[in-house]
Amino acid sequence: MSDPVRRQLLRFGALAAAALPLARSGGAAAAGRGGPRFPDAWFPVTDHGAVGDGATDCTAAVRAAVSACHAAGGGHVLIPAGRWATGPIHLLSGVDLHVAEGATVLFSTDPAAYLPVVRTRWQGIEVFNYSPMIYAYGQHGIAVTGRGILDARSDNAHWWPWKGSGQYGWQPGMPNERADWATLEQWGAQNKPVAERVLGEGHYLRPSFIQPYACTDVLIEGVTLRNSAFWNIHPVLSRDITVRDVRIECEGPNSDGCDPDSCENVTIERVTFATHDDCIAIKSGRDQDGRRVGVPSRRIRIRDCVYLSGGAAVAIGSEMSGGVSDVLAQRLRLPFDPALGEASVASVLVVKSTPARGGYVRDIRVVDVDAPAWTYVPFEVTFQYAGDAGGATPAEVTGLSAARWSMRGPCEYPVRVRARPEAPVSDVTLDRLTFDDAAQDILLQSVNDLTVRHVMVNGRLQEGAP
Repeated sequence: MSDPVRRQLLRFGALAAAALPLARSGGAAAAGRGGPRFPDAWFPVTDHGAVGDGATDCTAAVRAAVSACHAAGGGHVLIPAGRWATGPIHLLSGVDLHVAEGATVLFSTDPAAYLPVVRTRWQGIEVFNYSPMIYAYGQHGIAVTGRGILDARSDNAHWWPWKGSGQYGWQPGMPNERADWATLEQWGAQNKPVAERVLGEGHYLRPSFIQPYACTDVLIEGVTLRNSAFWNIHPVLSRDITVRDVRIECEGPNSDGCDPDSCENVTIERVTFATHDDCIAIKSGRDQDGRRVGVPSRRIRIRDCVYLSGGAAVAIGSEMSGGVSDVLAQRLRLPFDPALGEASVASVLVVKSTPARGGYVRDIRVVDVDAPAWTYVPFEVTFQYAGDAGGATPAEVTGLSAARWSMRGPCEYPVRVRARPEAPVSDVTLDRLTFDDAAQDILLQSVNDLTVRHVMVNGRLQEGAP
């Protein structure tokens, strides 16, 4: 392991003993400029034998192009127009995977293609599992760009049935993830060494779509992601990440759009979400394993995103045991969509945890929201989220601010905060919010230091604490 990578992993607090080999760094960073810069050198996958007929396995050709680009000091691996069948793509430092307009990358639906296992995080717990479709470990200056399409090809016959739900093609007698997830939770609670937590072949935890793990200076720009097996964009223990002008389309289980997980300096801008689960979920590990790693997510900037469907536009948690702080989301739009009839996003902001999760949530601001469509509870804080592992280690939640929201569609509760008396939520500001069609009044349980300024619910002005 190189000294720079070792220092990076030690700084992030968890991976100094990692067993996977790391490639040398290459390429150039552009700190503060919204992503890495790459030499004007191009490495078409067709130069390495790839055929864009949608049937020929191009895995070896893509890997050869990535290796050649990295060895040359960085540049762009070009996937031109066509249909390209491949297994997982592992990026190396200095490599921009450029998926050109008119190109569709079709990822294998054979789980064996995603072996050998790699180090990953699955719902907040570290494990060696199937490789994500696009993966990088300990790399610097990497990107996935272009106007093309990345299609994981998951459906009710591939990957999704592992959820164990009839809604997604599972039937009694078919394998599912429940036993493996229970095992992983137990390993995390028992602090089992990560190198000994090996699943993969013969097990059923679905891989994420794009996952930079312990990486720096990452750009994901322009591409469309479709039909993910699990979470879509899932950076872990990484920093300096930009996700820009991306479209995410997936109605499968656990189809979170973008989940920064123990990450620092993240920008998510002009992304369109059409998901079945949370659009953006900021995380930092689960329960004991999250506290063991102990790396927060912080300095997250979200702006000018469009939310067509999903659980929450911005969620904090539920796996946030390492802490989350300094999140600013601005100019969020939940529009009517001609194909859907209207947006169907359950919340604008939700902070969700359990009494056992621990960690903290500090300084979360969501400003300038335009939502003519339905939401369930636009602003919510709950400690009653599913998955409580027992115990009494509630999160500290303080510094939540919502300003200039126009919620014109129907909702249940406009604001609902359900904290516990021993762990109240503090320093909450509700400023210039309008809820035109709320079925219930604002509900607040165990909230300290509340500020309410010009909040309208069903045409009635709410001043001070309701």
